[in-house]
Amino acid sequence: MTVDASTHDVGFKATETIQVTDKMVRQFSEMSGDINPIHLDDAYAATTRFKKRIAHGMILGALISRLLNEKIGSGGIYLAQTLKFTNPVFIDDQIVFELHITKLHKTRGLGTVETIAKKTTGEIVCKGEATIMMSWGVKEA
Repeated sequence: MTVDASTHDVGFKATETIQVTDKMVRQFSEMSGDINPIHLDDAYAATTRFKKRIAHGMILGALISRLLNEKIGSGGIYLAQTLKFTNPVFIDDQIVFELHITKLHKTRGLGTVETIAKKTTGEIVCKGEATIMMSWGVKEA
């Protein structure tokens, strides 16, 4: 699906719910080389304050990148992101991602997007701000 990003403006909001699976965690571990046992080893994780395995925080960052493309517009560029991880994400948690365009410099095609990820219970697990170049900014650059 191609999204027409030129129709988006300040105030645009999008949400998507994604389940963080064991397969995602194992694939991310393999890709990144992050083999911390808190992510991969049930027995080890049971001895920690979390009592079970947690997902890599950067999986949320990768999913934000995906959703910026899917919800705000393909062909744009993800320039920067701040992320604050506030609570753990466990295997099979359903995470609701919220994107909200808070600033948009239309002539330059640059925007700021508030990014929030929370469990379906409402507990925030990650929040931050993305800087993006809209697809029309890429073409005119």
